[in-house]
Amino acid sequence: MTDFNEILNDRGRGALDKKMGIEITEASPQRLVGRMPVEGNTQPFGLLHGGANVVLAESLGSVGTHLHAGPSRKIVGIEISASHHKSATEGYVTAVATAVTLGKTLCTYNVEITNDKGEKTCTARITCLILSQR
Repeated sequence: MTDFNEILNDRGRGALDKKMGIEITEASPQRLVGRMPVEGNTQPFGLLHGGANVVLAESLGSVGTHLHAGPSRKIVGIEISASHHKSATEGYVTAVATAVTLGKTLCTYNVEITNDKGEKTCTARITCLILSQR
């Protein structure tokens, strides 16, 4: 199993993750936790943009798949869906991604995103494809 810090040292953080302020605080192939500020990631009405939730979910799923597959494999997201339940207007949202399946070529994660009050704001599902050795 690849260590999350090895991934950061090898590939660095993605530019979009940096721009959106995403921080991953726990990472293993089975479970990942990350958070993102609402400020700077809002739509014109001051609510957290739904696309920001999707970026957060895909970031966690991609890192989890990479940890499962190892550093010599390429990872691409092939499917993602999200349901938005409640708006977030301030503070942070926290995402917990739990592996549904960790296969030889596909990994799927369920992602629950909550606001600072612990209220569920979004649920997402991400599937990543593990490609050949690089």
